[in-house]
Amino acid sequence: MILRKISLLNFRNYDKVAISFHDKLNIIVGDNAQGKTNILESIYLLALTKSYRNGMESNLIQFGKEQAKIKGTIRVDRVIKDLEIDFLPKDKKVFLNQKEIKKISDYISNLNVILFTPDDLEIIKGSPSVRRNLLNVQISQMSHVYLKTYNEYNKILKTRNEYLKLLYVNHLADLSYLKILTDQLIEKSVLIYQKRKEYVDFINRQIGTIYEKITNFGGLQLKYEPNVLFSSFEKANIKMSLKKKFEENYQRELMQGMTLFGPHRDDFSYFLNEQDLKLFGSQGQQKLAVLAHKLAEIDIFIQYTKTKPILLLDDIFSEIDIKKQNRLLEYVKQDIQSIITTTDLKNVQRKIVKDATIFEIKNGKIEKKVRR
Repeated sequence: MILRKISLLNFRNYDKVAISFHDKLNIIVGDNAQGKTNILESIYLLALTKSYRNGMESNLIQFGKEQAKIKGTIRVDRVIKDLEIDFLPKDKKVFLNQKEIKKISDYISNLNVILFTPDDLEIIKGSPSVRRNLLNVQISQMSHVYLKTYNEYNKILKTRNEYLKLLYVNHLADLSYLKILTDQLIEKSVLIYQKRKEYVDFINRQIGTIYEKITNFGGLQLKYEPNVLFSSFEKANIKMSLKKKFEENYQRELMQGMTLFGPHRDDFSYFLNEQDLKLFGSQGQQKLAVLAHKLAEIDIFIQYTKTKPILLLDDIFSEIDIKKQNRLLEYVKQDIQSIITTTDLKNVQRKIVKDATIFEIKNGKIEKKVRR
């Protein structure tokens, strides 16, 4: 999968700009606050229709303008696709080959991306919801079934929570309806648990080796932590374990007015040589652990989608010494399209810079340097 070009209109600090990317390594260079990150954000938006940054979508539109547009042309094998997302003050529209797609779930996965930003340290440091979001975003790009099931799960979960509150207030409410909702929730939970376990297992087959190549230290692993203990992830066992949990904790859920068990309470942790990186890791170790995780996703995308994702790396060099920086770039410099931002090329090996396509950004203007 290759992003051939992207054009922006009234997006963030860009009035109008178009960029044609090389199909291997692209490096965007510029001082802070010049708009490097906005380019990566626009690619992420084109892929997933939502920003990874907090804030209202209306803020994506330049002040004083009525709408913003992001357009991109991608190549998947020999097939060319045109993607577009239009942002209006209170709405957005997505298009595939100039045809509007009404359901976002039918649009996602046309462009697959793996993104790393400095804020990704929150994947380790932050709340479980940050880590669940990572699972959902990445698995949804690989599996329409997962995305559909997860959306259905959330609708049932909302209804069940509302009904638990009703039962607490009105003890005469029908318990049989709660049972129906619980059974539906359990049914949807099975695939979500299985897909997440499958994803974590696959990452664990790659992440330790990648981390060791970059740092010369091995032993990095993910630990999947559902809030229900399963002896196995077979369908029958998941259903039986969840059913038992709900039966045993009916009064507790009733009092709290919410569903206390299920994939919406999942978590995972990073362990380096059996030590939790959240508790014992330095910021540099944490950053490289998340980077190794993101790089480990490349092969899982290839296996499940039969295409290579686009790798987006924002400001990867801060707080990483020169040796690790260049080991990382050597690893990135493989047969995959990568778009990287940095404030300075001085510490990057000359042979890597020589093989890259360089873009310089200044005052909202982008200039493509001659490829040597």
